[in-house]
Parts: sequence; structure tokens; C-alpha cells
Amino acid sequence: MVTFPSVTSQHYGIGLAGCGTVGTGVIRALLRNGDLIRQRTGGELTLLVKRVLVRDLTKSRHSDVDHELITTDWHELVNDPDVHIIVELIGGTDLAFDIVSRAIELKKPVVTGNKALLAERGAELFALSKKYNTPIHFEAAVAGGIPIIKSVQEAFVGNRVNSLVGIINGTSNYILQRMSESGLEFATALAEAQALGYAESDPTLDVNGWDAAHKAILLATLAYGFPINPAEIHVLGIEQVKPIDIDFAKQLGYVVKLLAVIREHDNGAIEIRLQPSFVSKNHILASVNGVFNAVAVNGDGVGEALFYGRGAGQDPTASAVVADLVEAARSLSNENGHRGFLPWRDNGRLLAIEETTTAYYVRFDVTDRPGVIAEIARVLAEHLIGISGTHSPVNLENPDAAFVDMVFLLHSCPYGKLQKALAEIFTLDCVNSAPVVFRIEHL
Repeated sequence: MVTFPSVTSQHYGIGLAGCGTVGTGVIRALLRNGDLIRQRTGGELTLLVKRVLVRDLTKSRHSDVDHELITTDWHELVNDPDVHIIVELIGGTDLAFDIVSRAIELKKPVVTGNKALLAERGAELFALSKKYNTPIHFEAAVAGGIPIIKSVQEAFVGNRVNSLVGIINGTSNYILQRMSESGLEFATALAEAQALGYAESDPTLDVNGWDAAHKAILLATLAYGFPINPAEIHVLGIEQVKPIDIDFAKQLGYVVKLLAVIREHDNGAIEIRLQPSFVSKNHILASVNGVFNAVAVNGDGVGEALFYGRGAGQDPTASAVVADLVEAARSLSNENGHRGFLPWRDNGRLLAIEETTTAYYVRFDVTDRPGVIAEIARVLAEHLIGISGTHSPVNLENPDAAFVDMVFLLHSCPYGKLQKALAEIFTLDCVNSAPVVFRIEHL
């Protein structure tokens, strides 16, 4: 059995798994503000990088990284007796799980920004965290430099959290803003985001909603205390958003946002969903633009609170990691040990997506012929779904086009009822493709 010397004089060695953008930012932040951290923590707490894990030794590293500290063997990182805290920034779920789980078994606190790891395998890791009385800190996993994790976990500990609603993916938010400002098509706005470094070369998880969904799962777990299976939540991305949708939203006094909605209902069921939504231009979330994030929290004591800031980037995310490093170091000097988050109940009930209720904007690709509106309206009426308006914009470049977009605005109804109606409408000869649905949110 490997044993490690106790920590003395509040000097803590850090094992850094991953030295990419954020990892390099962490090293720079510690070098830049190490003295400030010591002053703010009583003058004795020193954080030093003792080992750095990388996948590829041939890649260039920041000059501040001592090459003698670099390894490609994660066992060396975790087992190093001079390493007291593990920072996992390597990404993915397999290797990252091995690193984090082994660190916890060795009673080394973990700091991670890996939202996918915690969303998909958090139940296993939190069980280990409880068993070994060793915390996992993950402020950097949600909304970059915005301290939303610590706020929900600590500042709102005396509140019942009624809801968390937010914009928690900067890439999608930037794309939607550019489509709104300049009338760009989705593909063009995405290419621009990639050129500016706001989107990865493979932007799938950003635009299909799952990056934000992983963050929403973590926020819901914090607020309501039980592990959540990603397969049980409803996720839609922005790939099908067209300029017509954004223009129509403007006419109605809305903006289109990729919105995470987390809400507790009176019966205790928790609603979690992620989808493009119409948000009133008068709501504060409508003014969140570019790569910025914002989360609106409603608590029974605090009322409404808004958290706003950069949701990604080297310095904001590194700032969150360093804050967690300080907390992890304090946990090592705390006789009671654990200062991180643990689920406080084994399970809870998620509200089935079919039971969620909002108003809707639905766009149909239809064959332009007499009676189309009546055919669609008949099916909606048979399912007892009210219509508040219809619209078919004229294509000025080709006013005699055979295929057009037809928009229906629908009254509030359960999503399951809407889906049954849309499945029937899709079988109509006049409908050429699956309908595109946006929620109309009343926040």
C-alpha cells in the first residue's frame, strides 16, 4: 500500500492533468497571483504545480512549465507523493474517470472542469467522494468564471430553489446573435464562430445542445440533491434555426436563445429541458449576447438573482479552477475533511417532457396549395390545441415557389399532446419535412 507524507506549513503540491488552454491559464494565474492568494488566505497557503500530465510530448508547452514535471503516465501524476491535489482538465470520460477515481481513493481532493464526466459518471464519483471523505470541486464545469456552483451550493443553502433558467453555452449564443444581427444562415454564423475561436473544429456538442445540457444536469443535481441520468432529459440544439425564425421572433417582441430550464413543480417533480426558445426582449436574459453566459436563480428566500459573465475562455475558467484549488487546500487542513458537494438523496422524480407545458412556435415546410392551413388546423383542433396565429411569409425572390414555410403560434398545452398532433400532421401530403418547434417562454 502506498503511503504519503502529511502536508505541513500549508504548502500544497498540484498534479495538473491536461496542459491545454485552461491548464496553461491555471499555471499563469498561480504565477501571477500566488502572493495575493497567500495574503488572502492568511499568509501561509502556497500552491505549487508539481507534476503535469499531457497526452503528447511533442506539442509545444507554455514556457512556464518545467519540462521535468511533464509526464504521459497518469499513474505518475496521481501517485506522486509531492502531489496533494489533482486538477483534471484533460477532458473525455474514460481516462478522466480513472484519474479522478484513483485520486479520490488516495484521499487527494480533485478539482475538475469536466462537465461531461460529472454529468455522465457523477453518481459513481460522488459515491467514491463520500466513501473516502474526499471532495470533488467543479466550479469550472459550469459557466466559466461565473461562481454559480458555489452560490447554489453555499449562498443559497437556506433557500428552496424554485428554478434556474439560463444561457450556458457561449458558442450557440454567439451564433444566434450573429444570425439575429446580420441575417446570417446557421452554417455561415457557425463558420464565423469557428474562425474567431469561439467554436471548436467539431462544434457538435455546442450546437446540438449537449454541452449546455451537461451543465444543466450539474446545476439540477446541486439544487435538488440527486444524481440525474442524462438519458432522461430533453435536449434540442440550434441546428434547425433559420433566419425566418429569428425574424418572426423579432416581430412578436422576442429573441431566440438556447435556453436551459430547470424548475421544481408543486408536486416535487423536477423539470429539466434544453432547447431553442422565444424569450421576451424585455427579459434580462434577452440582452445576454456574444459568448457571455447568464443564469437566473429563483429562491424562496432570495427571490430573483442573476449571475452573468464570460462562460468560457482561458482566464475566466482558470479563475474558477484556482478558486477551487484554494477550497481544496482548505479541506486538507480541515479536521472534518470534506468541504465539497455530495448528493443528499438517492433519487427524485423528473417531470416527463410530455408533461411540460408552454406556448409554442411551430414551423412547417409545406406545399403551397389551397387548404393547407385548414388541414393543419383541423388536426390541431382534434387534439384540442388552440391556435393564436398563423403566418406564411412571402418569398420576394420567388413569390410563386411551390414550397413555403408556414408558421403556427399555439396556445399553451402539454408537450406530449403537441407531439401527437405533429406526428399526425407530418403524415399529411402537404407537409414535406418534420415540423420545427420552439418554446415560447414566459419567465
